[in-house]
Amino acid sequence: MFSKPKITEPIEPAKTEEKAPPAAMAPPPAAPKPKPAPSTISNDLTVVGNISTTGDMQVDGKIEGDIRAHLLTVGEAATISGEIVADDIVIHGHIRGRVRGLKVRLTSTAKVEGDIIHKTIAIESGAHFEGSVQRRDDPLGETKPQQPAPAAAPRPQKADAN
Repeated sequence: MFSKPKITEPIEPAKTEEKAPPAAMAPPPAAPKPKPAPSTISNDLTVVGNISTTGDMQVDGKIEGDIRAHLLTVGEAATISGEIVADDIVIHGHIRGRVRGLKVRLTSTAKVEGDIIHKTIAIESGAHFEGSVQRRDDPLGETKPQQPAPAAAPRPQKADAN
């Protein structure tokens, strides 16, 4: 009763999409750089002079000078005499000088003699602090007051020879 019609046309294979170039030709994705180890000033080291790094720093020794870093950790045995400027500062030791940081934390063993300029601050019970505290949105910016330009001295006038 039912019959199938005969197909006389050849069946074409399904068209395949063009393949993307091999992955070997594409540049490999950039691997994230491993975070470098923090620079360390050990407890038997004394540094006289300024220190600047874009990375992290751990101080356990004595520094007489200014420090600029991304993350600064001041160990319990550390003594720093100078200004500290860093994004994140954790103080366990002794500091004499101004501290400027986005996040400043004084632990229970900290002793700070100087002003602290910060965006956020945490002071644990037992920390010793003598100085003033100022909150600023940009504590890392220059805080030196601008001095007015000196007034120009009047120029002497030449007398006419007439």
